[in-house]
Amino acid sequence: MTHTPSAPPPFGRALCAMVTPFTEGGALDLDGAGLLARRLVGAGCDGLVLSGTTGESPTTSDTEKAELVAAVREAVGDRATVVAGVGTFDTRHTVELARSAEKAGADGVLVVSPYYSRPPQDALEAHFREVADASGLPVMLYDIPGRTGTRIEPETLIRLAEHPRIVAVKDCSYDFLGAQKVIARTRLAYYAGCDEHNLALYAVGGAGYVSTVANVVPGPLRAVLDLFDAGDTRGAAALQRRATELIEAMMASGLPGTVTAKGLLSALGLPAGPVRAPLRPADRETVDGLRAAYERLVA
Repeated sequence: MTHTPSAPPPFGRALCAMVTPFTEGGALDLDGAGLLARRLVGAGCDGLVLSGTTGESPTTSDTEKAELVAAVREAVGDRATVVAGVGTFDTRHTVELARSAEKAGADGVLVVSPYYSRPPQDALEAHFREVADASGLPVMLYDIPGRTGTRIEPETLIRLAEHPRIVAVKDCSYDFLGAQKVIARTRLAYYAGCDEHNLALYAVGGAGYVSTVANVVPGPLRAVLDLFDAGDTRGAAALQRRATELIEAMMASGLPGTVTAKGLLSALGLPAGPVRAPLRPADRETVDGLRAAYERLVA
C-alpha cells in the first residue's frame, strides 16, 4: 500500500512548527535556534515552519523574524525546507514580511487569515492573492478560525488553488468534511495543523502535518507516516494513539502549545528559553506532567 496525497508535498511531509528560542533575558537566541533546528531535522523533520503561532510571531519584530530565517537556513542548509510565517492583519505588512522572508532564504511562506478585523471571503481572497503575487515563494495558507475569527471557506480555498504560487494549506479548521472537499477538488497540499488529525488527514490524501508536538517528539510523529506508507496501517494507528496523551497534554490543557512546548523542551535541556509576555511560563506541576507523558511515549 502506497500513500498517494492529493499533490506532491511541496515542503515535505513531516514539518515542525518550531518554537522561537529566547535567552533568559528575553532576547532572540539564534544559536539556540540553530541547535534546535539541526536536532529536529536530524530526528526526521522534512521542514521547519518559523514564526507561526508556536513561534510567537505576535511578539517578535520584523528584524527578528528575518534573522531567525537566515540562522535556521544556515543551520540546516538544504536538508530541510524553511517556511516563514508572515501573516498579519495588515495586507501591506504581510507583503513586506513575505519579501523579507524571501531575501532571508525561506523556501515558502505561511500566511494566516487576517485576524481581529474579520474580512469577508472576497476580501480574504484578495488579501491572499496580493501576498502570493508579492514574492516568488510558494504559499501555505493557514486556516485557524479559532484564533483569527475568520474561516477560509472551502469554496474560497478552491478558488485560491488556481493561483500558481498558492500550493498548500495548514488546516486547523476542525472541519474534516470541508478539508476532504478541498482535497478532492484541488491539488493543494493539505497539512494537518492539529496533531490529533495527523494520521486521519494523511489517510484521506493529506500531505502530512505541521506539528507543535514535533518540537519534542519529531521521531515518533514521523514514524506514524512512515508506518502508514509502508502499509502497516494498524501500526500507524497504534502509534498515533500512543501519542494521544502527550498531544492532549501539550495542546488541550488550557495552555497555548507554545507554553507547553517551551516548558517541556527546557525540562529536556533543549533550546527554548522563556515565552514573551503576555504569555506566562508553565508551572512546575504542568511541566512534570508533560515530562511524564513524554517519557511514556518514548519508552
